[in-house]
Amino acid sequence: MSKFDIQAIRQDFPILDQQIYDKPLVYLDNAASSQKPVQVIDAVANYYRQDNANVHRGVHRLSQRATDAYEGARSKVRGFINAKSDKEIVFVRGATEAINLVAHSFVRPLLQAGDEILISHMEHHANIVPWQMLCDQVGAKLVVIPMTERGELDLSTFDDLLTPRTKMMAIGQVSNALGTINPVKMMTEKAHAKGIPVLVDGAQAVPHMTADVQDLDCDFYVFSGHKMFAPTGIGVLYGKQALLEEMVPWQGGGDMILSVSFAHTEYNELPYKFEAGTPNIAGAIGLGAAIDYMHRIGIEALAQHEHDLLVHATEKLMALDGVRIIGTAEHKASVLSFMIEGVHPHDVGTIFDQQGVAIRTGHHCAQPVMEFFAIPATARASFAFYNTMEEVDALVEAIQKTQELFA
Repeated sequence: MSKFDIQAIRQDFPILDQQIYDKPLVYLDNAASSQKPVQVIDAVANYYRQDNANVHRGVHRLSQRATDAYEGARSKVRGFINAKSDKEIVFVRGATEAINLVAHSFVRPLLQAGDEILISHMEHHANIVPWQMLCDQVGAKLVVIPMTERGELDLSTFDDLLTPRTKMMAIGQVSNALGTINPVKMMTEKAHAKGIPVLVDGAQAVPHMTADVQDLDCDFYVFSGHKMFAPTGIGVLYGKQALLEEMVPWQGGGDMILSVSFAHTEYNELPYKFEAGTPNIAGAIGLGAAIDYMHRIGIEALAQHEHDLLVHATEKLMALDGVRIIGTAEHKASVLSFMIEGVHPHDVGTIFDQQGVAIRTGHHCAQPVMEFFAIPATARASFAFYNTMEEVDALVEAIQKTQELFA
């Protein structure tokens, strides 16, 4: 695409062309799940229409075509995040499953009573609960990097939190509740200097910015397809090949084996030893199509447009009396969480819906963040490259309408 043509882009997303309560849909819930362009929808539909068969196991033409498309998607993911090899790309259901896989297959064998796992205060529940479960099983400790009132990590004591007891650091690249972009490259360098492996949760990063796992030098990187314009139920675990080679499979079943007898099972090579059973073939193909689509627009171009939307929305909300923005970090991706004085966020969401404006309200699977700010929940508007400045204005109008109703 030679230039960023927002109207042409919006035509690729059929779901946006509808009315909600007789008002044009304004979809600002992209941090929860993004919409899908026709190129992704067609890729999934075409697979089911023309190539539907299981992968890796058949010699017939449909199976071969399905396998080619599935493995082609893996190669697209490798290029998208700049991994060294397709062997480092494991297809999973989403970032949540990827984190659990690393927790059980990599960290659990290393963990003993008294050991520590380091996360941050602003993590999504998917990057909290699996580590808590491990700690509970072996008597280890979950250590938390604190945060500031601006919604940034407080790194003043970070070096001291990296100790010989730390067996893993798991950190979100972008906060889903606040939009904060964390300095994961610097944090990874410091962790590695003390021999600590690092997992980066990139679920909120990959839809909005370039991801380069070799530049980050993280040991594991996880993300979900449904947040980056691909189908639900597909995600990626990137792991450095040497580490994946050492890890035992998390699940057993078909396709993750080379041979099976009642006496012994020999596991398959990477990445297949982590992909037990029939995979989400259509989802992987859709993910590949989403990557193609993002490349066609240009990652830098879409990132700039989303940044402009965020700046415009932030300025508009800061000018409104009775509106408080939660999370004012210097470096943010396209998330804007806010409170309207005297109105519970759940009521905000209901009123906005009646105006055709779809936002997310609640704790956003980040209850520790809400507890830090001493609030029950927030209203969260989150932007994608198909959103417009006019939709930001519709967000502001919905806020004003809400204030009028509660005046």
